[in-house]
Amino acid sequence: MNNFKHGGDVKSFALKLKCKEEEIIDLSSNINFIKPKIDIDLNKLDISKYQNYDDFYKKLAKFYKVNKNELEIFNGGSSAIFSFIRNSKSKDVYIYSPAYLEYKKACKIYDKNVILINRFYKDKQKEYIKKGSTVIFVNPSTPDGKYYNLNKSLKYWERKECEVLIDESFIDFTNKTSCINEIKNYKNLYILKSMTKFYSCASIRFGVIISNNENIKEIKAKEPLWKISIYDRTFIENIIKNKEFIKQTKIETKKAKNYLENIIKESKHFISYKKSDANFYLVELRSITAKKFQDKLAKHKIMIRDCSNFDFLNKYHVRIAVKSIEDLEKFKLACESI
Repeated sequence: MNNFKHGGDVKSFALKLKCKEEEIIDLSSNINFIKPKIDIDLNKLDISKYQNYDDFYKKLAKFYKVNKNELEIFNGGSSAIFSFIRNSKSKDVYIYSPAYLEYKKACKIYDKNVILINRFYKDKQKEYIKKGSTVIFVNPSTPDGKYYNLNKSLKYWERKECEVLIDESFIDFTNKTSCINEIKNYKNLYILKSMTKFYSCASIRFGVIISNNENIKEIKAKEPLWKISIYDRTFIENIIKNKEFIKQTKIETKKAKNYLENIIKESKHFISYKKSDANFYLVELRSITAKKFQDKLAKHKIMIRDCSNFDFLNKYHVRIAVKSIEDLEKFKLACESI
């Protein structure tokens, strides 16, 4: 499963360097560097009872501005992905790529026929999509962070009677429009939401799929009754109330992102980079492979993401996440020393 490896394995990286995890600067993981502050006494939570999620669904529905019968919760975004692929109606799954690798992994496990469409190809809409197939589109995309206006694509997929999942895990970092409202117009449309990236809570396992009432009813019928713990639920209920955190994240991310973009522009190591709407950049190295660049940065206890296992990318592509300006300053000095 090396083809499906991700960034963010700080523990293994620290063990290899024989240092403490807190010494590592992780630019490989596209998790918000600002963490929400919540005041919860976990000892006061009653863990002896089975949960009733009714109130939780209402709060989430209000947050996403949908009906409570138009969403289903999962133990993480990846769990939602595997559930969707497992129950997808078509054997043929079209993935606009490069894309989050868990989609290919899930398709492999559930014996789906994967067809890749290169997002970087300008005439991608001319790609033939089989009628009644399943379509996956990550928006903003990963690992390049581009946001796509999907109005024309949605009409095309609808004509083809496709079942469509749009993954909006990074849209909270932008001021772009979600496709949630389109579930009223497109009966086979599903929207994936993940709290992990924006709310810096990878260890809190929580994801949401939003669709019309009938689709969600069908999903629920194939899912276990209890899927998240009261700890996960309590954390999520608290962070979605924190409007100040959303505002702070967008302000601080913009500053740090501009700083990182300047580092990339001025560095001798990079040929080009993709304009990004999210909190990371896809960069092409000039004369050193991603693996070698990783090794050189490791001496400075800095991690970046080797993107060579993404479709349509090569051994010279890396992804660099937006982190604090202090951490990015150390990255800049490390690049200058190489």
